[in-house]
Amino acid sequence: MDIAPAVLHRLGAADYGRSTGGPNSQSTYFSSQTGSIRIVLLALACCALLASTACARLASKAVQGSGGDNGIPNTVRVERRNFRRTVRLHGTVEAVQSHSVIAPRLAGQAALTMVMTKLVRNGTRVRKGDVLVEFDRQNQMQNVLDREADYNNLLAQIKKRQADQAAAKARDDTELKAAEVDVLTARVDMRKNGLVSTIEAEINVQNLAQAEARLKQLQETYGLKRQAEVADLRIIEIQRERARNAMVYAQTNIEKMTVESPLDGLVVLTPVYRGSRYVDPQEGDEVRAGYPVMLVVDPLAMQVRARVNQVDLSYLQLGQTAEVRLDAYPDLVFHASLERIGAIGAASSYSNQIRYFSAIVAIKGSNPKLVPDLTAAADVVVESLDHVLVLPREAIVHERDQTMVEVWLDGRAELRPVKIGGMNDCDVVVTSGVEEGATVIRNPQLKGQTGRQLPE
Repeated sequence: MDIAPAVLHRLGAADYGRSTGGPNSQSTYFSSQTGSIRIVLLALACCALLASTACARLASKAVQGSGGDNGIPNTVRVERRNFRRTVRLHGTVEAVQSHSVIAPRLAGQAALTMVMTKLVRNGTRVRKGDVLVEFDRQNQMQNVLDREADYNNLLAQIKKRQADQAAAKARDDTELKAAEVDVLTARVDMRKNGLVSTIEAEINVQNLAQAEARLKQLQETYGLKRQAEVADLRIIEIQRERARNAMVYAQTNIEKMTVESPLDGLVVLTPVYRGSRYVDPQEGDEVRAGYPVMLVVDPLAMQVRARVNQVDLSYLQLGQTAEVRLDAYPDLVFHASLERIGAIGAASSYSNQIRYFSAIVAIKGSNPKLVPDLTAAADVVVESLDHVLVLPREAIVHERDQTMVEVWLDGRAELRPVKIGGMNDCDVVVTSGVEEGATVIRNPQLKGQTGRQLPE
């Protein structure tokens, strides 16, 4: 039916009702307006349907490489061309080689926050040795001064203790020498016992015994005192070593406040949660020790980490070629290959009976737009046939337990059984039953009869 004349006819009737001015002109006007709106909506719906059908036909033409034949609608020619069957994997782009930059963990200190005083911008290309981030080092400089003061204090204590021990040893040596002299004197007095009275002789015996006992006591305690002095000095020396290590750690922590790039690459900042959204870190932000700040990635070697459904796992083999397309840049196509498939699957978030396996697709080549964290789709070629007969899948039907096509021949439709091979989402390979160049009807409506004419 021609829609445009109908629309014009109804709109003309509406204008006539308005111009008559009769008693029913107002009702006629509103009735005509309602009818006009319905007709316009119907026309718009028809246009949308035609547009969608045209888009589908154009898409089919792009896939098949040919459209209708000789003006006959809804037909396609059997073509001989290359056939590919692929499995699409979805994942995220990541770098093969990358280095994670984290806020430094400071030696000898508990976890604390640090302020970033310098930070390179996201997406900056850096070279090995370039400064990536600097942290405020005032606290570490103060810590170095405190540890150095403790170390110098212990050095002074050791010197003082050594001097005290030397003076104590000198006193002990003097007392020991005096005790030896007392013993010799008492022995000389003992030689006079035959010349003196019995009481004096007895006193000399007691003096000798007392002098010898004192000498023995001093000799025994002399070694113990020296051992105690060595142990006491060793305790302070251990404290000195700890203070020296703390001072060295503090000096090392100052060096950790500046982080340099370990390789040539691209800077990718790690977003932080602030307020109600994730944002890139900035200079002046506080971060905890060990918190990731950025990644330095090598943009020359990228890969896609994707998930493989357990249903598709049997089709995949290492080394299969693939094409990678970025969701952000659909026009970019990268050649790739399937490099690794995970050995252990993970349960799906929807069902424990569904398993997904991790897969790595290595991308060949590079591009400035190929950066980490972009979502991508990799079409892995699982079957490739060259120079074979190909038909669109909508031209194949199953009739009486057979695979058949409806061939348009001499103005009539002829039903033919065919044998098919590989099949993908759009095409199917025909191994026998039709010849190259034959005209086949798309979406045939078969009822088991042959020799019927194609409906107009």
